[in-house]
Amino acid sequence: MTLSINLPMPENKDKHSSVAPRGNDAGYFITLPSPVGDDDHLHLAVNISDRTILLNHDPALFLEPGDLVITGARQAGLLAGDGGALAFFRIPFSLLDASAADLREVPQTHLSGGSGLASLVSQFLTALARTPGSERLAAGQRLAMNAADLVALLVGEVLQARGPGSADAISDLMLRIQSHIEENLTDPDLSPESIARAHHISVRYLHKVFQSGGTTVGAWIRQRRLDACRAELRRQRRTVASVAHSWGFASPSHFSRLFRQTYGLTPREWQTAASSDA
Repeated sequence: MTLSINLPMPENKDKHSSVAPRGNDAGYFITLPSPVGDDDHLHLAVNISDRTILLNHDPALFLEPGDLVITGARQAGLLAGDGGALAFFRIPFSLLDASAADLREVPQTHLSGGSGLASLVSQFLTALARTPGSERLAAGQRLAMNAADLVALLVGEVLQARGPGSADAISDLMLRIQSHIEENLTDPDLSPESIARAHHISVRYLHKVFQSGGTTVGAWIRQRRLDACRAELRRQRRTVASVAHSWGFASPSHFSRLFRQTYGLTPREWQTAASSDA
């Protein structure tokens, strides 16, 4: 997660001397550790001053102290028209509980920081923005993840307020994920973490997507691998262990137990029966 604070001078002239180009977030950038790399970000600005600030937008937007603005657009354009004290945050989509498609469609949204969840987020980010850089860096990844978790809750509230329409997006995402799993079934490193990373979503959101379909990520992967093994054992005279290994099962004995629980026969019994029918 990257934090940008509109300061008249950088906190450390030697280490923070670069300024963002015009048209992007203004000010000096301070990077907080993030567990993943992500080119897509949610952009957020919070008024950390004690006065009303005019954002340089058409139409003009006035932010009261504590107010926030969020957007998932690629070109956020969050610029302070009067040079006021705004703190800018860029948070990777993959740390938030929504799909990249949902977040990209979030228009510029003005949230009052006077009450509710927005107030809690505003207070936390304001305190974070006012914390000396050395203390932020010392807290490291834990501080960044706490901030991302709070913003994730706020984003969920914003998306819910947009009303119906997200069901189709979730269905489309599910189909893309299932296709990705099918293409990578033989990869022993296939996992919820790798799947979430490939689709720019959090692992927590990935689990929610599968829960909406009445299953789990692990169960779906396991069933597709079992189906593939069953088909291959019927077609080819390979050993059970080699077939299990080629489809991502590390333990042949574990594979045999799962196969029998699912199909009522051991892999060897199934292979023998299929061979007799041929």
